[in-house]
Amino acid sequence: MTCKLLIATNNSGKLTEYRALLSGTPCELVSLGDAGIKTMPEETGSTMEENARLKATVIAAQSGMVTLADDSGLEVDALGGEPGVRSARYAGEYASDSDRVRHLLGKLEGVPWERRSATFRCVIAIATPDGKVATTQGECHGTIALQPKGGHGFGYDPVFFIPDVGKTMAELPSEVKDSISHRGRAAAKVPKVLSLPPFECR
Repeated sequence: MTCKLLIATNNSGKLTEYRALLSGTPCELVSLGDAGIKTMPEETGSTMEENARLKATVIAAQSGMVTLADDSGLEVDALGGEPGVRSARYAGEYASDSDRVRHLLGKLEGVPWERRSATFRCVIAIATPDGKVATTQGECHGTIALQPKGGHGFGYDPVFFIPDVGKTMAELPSEVKDSISHRGRAAAKVPKVLSLPPFECR
C-alpha cells in the first residue's frame, strides 16, 4: 500500500512545486483540502526552523499522517537580513505578492547593485503523528533586481536575480528553477528522510 504524505500549505504555488519536486517519492501526496483541514497554525516561531517544526507537528497530530511543512524566506544583506522569517508578512498580513515586491523595492531604493545581495532560504520539517521530527534545509544566493521581471513562480521570485543563469527566478522554467532553488535543494533531501524510520514510506 502506498503511504501518504500530507503537504501542509495553503499556498497553491508552493503545493504545485512540491508535487513536482516530490514526484519521485513512493508517497501519495495529500493536500490540506484532501485531508479536510481548513486552517494552519499561526507562525509564532522566531526562526524558519521553529515555524516549519510547529506547522508539521500540529498538522501531523491533527491529521494522523506523516506531514511535511516548510518555512522559507528572503534575507537581504543591505536590510540586515530582512524580511527573513517575516517574508510573507513583510508588507502587512493581507498583502499580495505584488505588494510585498513593491514594499521590498521601496526599502532598497537608492541601494546600488553591488549591495543588493540576498539569499532565499528554506527549512522543511517532516513530522509523524506522535511528534517525531526531521528537518532539511536549502538556500539559493542572488541579487535583488531593480524591477520585477518574469511571469513564473510566486512571492519574491520576480525580483530575485540569479547571476549564474542571468535571469530572475520568475523567468526560469519550473524544471530549471526546481534544480537550483532553495526549496528544490531542501526537497532533494526529503527522499532520504522518507527512507528511514519512523518516517519511511513503504
